[in-house]
Amino acid sequence: MTMQQPLLPVLATPAPVQASAPTADAASSRLASIDIVRGLAIFSIIGADQLAWAVRGVAGDEPSAFASLSRSVAAQFEHAEWEGFRFYDLILPLLIFVTGASVVFSLSNEREHKDLLQSYWRVMRRAALLYALGIAYYGGLSAAWPDIRLLGVLQRIAICYLVASLLFLHVPVRALVAVVVALLLGYWAAFELISVDEVQAGIYLPEANLAHWVDRQFLPGRLWYQTWDPEGMLSTVPAIATCLLGVLAALVLRREDIAPAHKAGLLVFCGAAALALGHVWGLRFPVIKTLWTSSYVLVAGGYSLLLLGLAYCVGEIWRVGGALKVFVWIGANAIALYLLEGVIGFSKLAERLLGSEITMRLDAMRPGAAATANAVLGLTLVICLARFLYARRLFLRV
Repeated sequence: MTMQQPLLPVLATPAPVQASAPTADAASSRLASIDIVRGLAIFSIIGADQLAWAVRGVAGDEPSAFASLSRSVAAQFEHAEWEGFRFYDLILPLLIFVTGASVVFSLSNEREHKDLLQSYWRVMRRAALLYALGIAYYGGLSAAWPDIRLLGVLQRIAICYLVASLLFLHVPVRALVAVVVALLLGYWAAFELISVDEVQAGIYLPEANLAHWVDRQFLPGRLWYQTWDPEGMLSTVPAIATCLLGVLAALVLRREDIAPAHKAGLLVFCGAAALALGHVWGLRFPVIKTLWTSSYVLVAGGYSLLLLGLAYCVGEIWRVGGALKVFVWIGANAIALYLLEGVIGFSKLAERLLGSEITMRLDAMRPGAAATANAVLGLTLVICLARFLYARRLFLRV
């Protein structure tokens, strides 16, 4: 059993909820690399994870190369128990990173023209709506106080989006870098220097750490683990740094004085540097997702930069299509797909379409085959719907 909650629906690009058919110019202005990265993240938690687990069940514990590979892949679609980093630990920071990148493309005009009043209204409205959706998602509309979760995945994204947007509108680039450094060093210093009650400085164990103590003492409402929350108060601070890394990456992509190949190279170089620094820092400040440690920010940010750099090469420089278009389709309508996943569940719909007779026959042929078929059909439904929406230029945003 992992120490993290299951990853919940997240919204990568906050904007007013609307379904519209933009003009051709609006559609073409979308940056393919952003949609590819967002689509990869969404694809991974809307069905690819279920497929990996299902294939693991089919392979069983046989001493074969296929079984060994399926176990390794399935393990990457599970969170690290506490310390460590797996692919599944990248999804949420990757989406927060892309949220920061989207801030640059959505607010640059207002920033350049100093239209701050309109910008404030847009940012506050989007953040409030996303936060409210988070409250509702955890049952806030039906639950009575104190059984309401004030901080969760969606609420964290809303807070990160709000702070990153306001900083982007007012703070120059060099100062943004300084803010990221200050957040990461300050978070580390708090853990290293503060001892309070039963919590000792420099301790990063479950329950016995500063972030969980802050949740127990100051975070009202329902906590995910009764005594602490993985999206708690203190750990939201370094998550803002994750969002700002996305802002900085997007500022590189918008530079007109840098050649496209050099942009991709700069992102890859910075990603590799962040990875190396994060792993070195992790020797003293462990890489832990639920604490969102500073080393975790750098490791996740490093991978995010690498993926964005690669996606920029694929989508903007090489113009590669083919199967990669699937990620563009999904990334362009991540919210719509997530809402439908939360309401009906694509794998559940696939199970109904297959029917009990086919399901039983598949499992009779090979245990776990029915779950694999459900996962494949569910992903097929996702891809078909995403393609349908993209072809008609229908983008649902919040």
